[in-house]
Amino acid sequence: MAKSYKRILLKLSGEGLMGNQQFGIDETVLHTFSESIKNVHDKGIELCIVIGGGNFYRGVNNTNKAVSRPVADQAGMLATVINALFLKSALNHKGVSAEILSGLEVPQAAETYSYRKAQELLDSKTVLIFAGGTGNPYFTTDTGATLRALEAGCDALFKATQVDGVYDSDPKKNPDAKRYMEISYDDVITKNLKVMDMTAISMARENHLPIIVFKQENEKSLINVLSGKGNFTTIK
Repeated sequence: MAKSYKRILLKLSGEGLMGNQQFGIDETVLHTFSESIKNVHDKGIELCIVIGGGNFYRGVNNTNKAVSRPVADQAGMLATVINALFLKSALNHKGVSAEILSGLEVPQAAETYSYRKAQELLDSKTVLIFAGGTGNPYFTTDTGATLRALEAGCDALFKATQVDGVYDSDPKKNPDAKRYMEISYDDVITKNLKVMDMTAISMARENHLPIIVFKQENEKSLINVLSGKGNFTTIK
């Protein structure tokens, strides 16, 4: 029997927004993401969203002698704000109430994150998009997503990826890779599986936050996983 969820956090990939492009946002993918969120929202499940910025800029991959890690991370956080603005617009166009709270102060684009404001928006059944990471360098969007999921009191964190769960090796390179239906936080850490960064996994473990990893294929992918259908991996 599928678990019943009242409130979840959905972690979306910035790279996933590119579709078959090399950069930016594919409108078809944006539609799929927003329709997927609407399908869940229409079922009465409360939603928090964190979306990466890798389709524009990944701070950790762009650190060099000329660009320090803190500066690169700030650029990456700004990229997540761009994606949040597009996602909010797409959701509003579909009649879904959505707002952005940013960990990085960009007042002309989004309200700055506060725990109190987040609770007010969630109580009003607004889809809440967390952007700008934590506002601090050296923290990935995975860690930011875990932090916000815990602050928001989410029942679980759902991570949308390009593969249908967690494998013991890269399934794109190894046809014999084994997919786990369920795996412990400790095994993810000891096996050094690259599903999320270790800080995020450790934080989820310490606070007993389940992580569900699934493949974002179409607008029904998330609602199917919530119903216990299809392939996915539960980390707990």
